Amino acid sequence: MSRPSCLLAAAAIVGLIVAACSGGAGTGSPSAGEKTDGGRPSAASSPDPSRLRVSTAGWKTDFTKASVDLAEFLGGGPPKDGIPPIDEPRYESIADAREWLTDRSPVIAFSIGDEARAYPLAVLMWHEIANDTLGGVPVVVTFCPLCNTALVFDRELDGVVHDFGTTGNLRFSDLVMYDRQTESWWQQATGEAIVGELTGRKLTFLPAQIVSLADFERAHPDGDVLSRDTGNPRDYGRNPYVGYDTVDQNPFLFDGVLDGRLAPKERVVTVGEGSDAVGFPYSELRKAGVATAAVGGDEIVVLWTPGTASALDGPNIDENEDIGATGVFRPDVDGRRLTFTREGAEDAPIRDRETGSTWSIAGIAIDGELEGSRLEPVVHGDHFWFAWAAFAPETTIWTAE
Repeated sequence: MSRPSCLLAAAAIVGLIVAACSGGAGTGSPSAGEKTDGGRPSAASSPDPSRLRVSTAGWKTDFTKASVDLAEFLGGGPPKDGIPPIDEPRYESIADAREWLTDRSPVIAFSIGDEARAYPLAVLMWHEIANDTLGGVPVVVTFCPLCNTALVFDRELDGVVHDFGTTGNLRFSDLVMYDRQTESWWQQATGEAIVGELTGRKLTFLPAQIVSLADFERAHPDGDVLSRDTGNPRDYGRNPYVGYDTVDQNPFLFDGVLDGRLAPKERVVTVGEGSDAVGFPYSELRKAGVATAAVGGDEIVVLWTPGTASALDGPNIDENEDIGATGVFRPDVDGRRLTFTREGAEDAPIRDRETGSTWSIAGIAIDGELEGSRLEPVVHGDHFWFAWAAFAPETTIWTAE
């Protein structure tokens, strides 16, 4: 059963969610409604494999090593690699991609050096993981539709390149990946191994953005695009999670405590970790276009521009609501600190006050004195609020003045 199909079934039979999707329960499962550490992610000093509520059949994972309570995992519906990762990605030019994508199509934009690639959410919606190499760096590009979380990592650890797949399980509704070398389980939202041999190890985050195809093309006209030719064809361009991004709707398979400071599915840009973390709600960014903050002692600027479709609204992604795109950068060029502003409506240009140059969502000056200059990107995430807050409950929420 696919995760989208499981989601639709759950809408009709809420009481059977766990039974229908768990894939097998451990003998020591907690009673219904039992929470661990108030529903927050919790450490497990002595992992108890009997608390697993998901199947261990076919796994070589060392379940005696874990940094979390094993009862926190829920089956998402599909089995191991039932959502097939992309292991041999193929690419096409932007011009060829336009045969099936539009200006508004949401993509994960990622670049290393002079190489840039766009990963359409229309594809990753169905695969969630792409093992790739860009600029000579082995990377894993990930997207969790249930959390609207798109993150890119360097997949090399201690000289070993790891290949990632989908466990079919979720923790706090977030994608749980595994590496094929040790079959350790990894939390997508944090990039950390939480079960198995590599428990406690972290992948290195790499800066990436969710933007429109048009935004990507303006920033990287010679970039390429992940192709639909995946070897596991799906109905690319269709959203199997229709209406899932309804802002006040409770999340699917979330066995935790909702942070009521924002609606569960408010989109947020997040920067930093622990008590340093700051969340920038899209609804607030839309008002101002620009946000500035100090995160962990570093000054950053967050930009928002319109023109990117939601991947999780209606059935046809490119026809969906315009939720805009974001970018996070250090506000300096050649040692000069810049201040940014948007004066006017949502579609008004973003300029720096020092030179009046106009800046794109990719952090590139597109006209004015600084034309051609680029801001340094900052690692950040785009998430639904409920998902981020589960892992970073101390997050400070930024609001427009």
